Amino acid sequence: MTTSPPRGLLGAAGFVSNFDRFSIAPMLMPIGSSFGVPLGTAALAASAYTLGYGLAQPFWGMASDRFGRVRVMRLALAASAVGALASAAAPGAAALVAARGFTGACFAAAIAGSLTYVGDVVAPAGRQRALGSLMTAFALGTSLATVVAGTLAHWVSWRLVFALPGLIAGHLALALRRLPEPALAPREGGALRTVLRSRWQWYVMGVALLEGGVLLGCFTYLPTALESLGAAPATAGAVAALYGVAAMAGAQVVRRLAGRLGPVALIVAGGAQLTLAYAAPALRPSPLTLGLSALLLGGGWAFLHSTVQAWATLLVPTARATGVAFFGVALYLGSALGTGLAAAPAQLGDFQGLFGAAAALSVPLTALAAYGRRRYGDGGPPRRERSRHAADPRPSDPRTDGQARGR
Repeated sequence: MTTSPPRGLLGAAGFVSNFDRFSIAPMLMPIGSSFGVPLGTAALAASAYTLGYGLAQPFWGMASDRFGRVRVMRLALAASAVGALASAAAPGAAALVAARGFTGACFAAAIAGSLTYVGDVVAPAGRQRALGSLMTAFALGTSLATVVAGTLAHWVSWRLVFALPGLIAGHLALALRRLPEPALAPREGGALRTVLRSRWQWYVMGVALLEGGVLLGCFTYLPTALESLGAAPATAGAVAALYGVAAMAGAQVVRRLAGRLGPVALIVAGGAQLTLAYAAPALRPSPLTLGLSALLLGGGWAFLHSTVQAWATLLVPTARATGVAFFGVALYLGSALGTGLAAAPAQLGDFQGLFGAAAALSVPLTALAAYGRRRYGDGGPPRRERSRHAADPRPSDPRTDGQARGR
């Protein structure tokens, strides 16, 4: 293993995935107007995407553990290009919902594959910093998505926003052939069985489910809340882009603090930002408080989510791709559920109630994540769990720096 994080193509794959996923937030109202459907119907496109994104994770994870990380990512990106272009050409709301669900299922392999690749080639001691580098690229995709989507939807067409990531994904499907394929870890029994036998895997999935609903699901309506106050889609997208800016800055801060602060402290810091992010607009919704919310949500994502994500790469090293995939299932299933449940108050314009509920749920989310990470410890799961998972029993990789493998 090595402590030098892989960059470039891995970051680009995650960038385009996040761009495609977050671009829909400032376009819900323009899409609804274009098809003559209410906001709740337009929001189904966002829910279908995150649902497809989450449910496809196990398929891509098990395929990656069997056929290789890079090969699977290339296939998924090629299919993503098809789905994104189909979204751009959708003739009606139903066709758009179906196309977005397919596209989300295909783009699901990009970020999970990038995280798994880091878990394969970076030693545990340097993994949080490596993930911080990827998080910066992912956050850049998020930030640009809301700005570009809001601007193009207002001045040109929302259809062009869906076409752009499709073209980039098609290019990356070819370019990723230059990325070396890491050696796969031998394992006893099937990857699925190995993952599902881990009690900590189930615990972290529970945390991810709640996190997806609170952080991702409710964030979808931040631009819509701005538009309800009279902001144009371009303005709403620009304010929501503060989320990506804060996530990028936060990722850099986390990289520097990871060696000095423990994961529990990072989780608590992220959870505090998440709670304040929703409490501010719940008390007084305005462009100022919603802009502050976007900044704090980005910081919360960088601190809380990146730490839980790094934790997920440690749980089942002999079936890492499948384990990370099931983490993604929980995260994006929670996101889809959160988006769906929040659609009713959003459609009624009750954004104070929506954000108030999200602020309240942020407290148990933080507590569960911090408590579980503390119990798990820095060196691995409790003694009764360690015997189930040997630490990275892979053949040596000539590209590694010879550091000890262990947890």
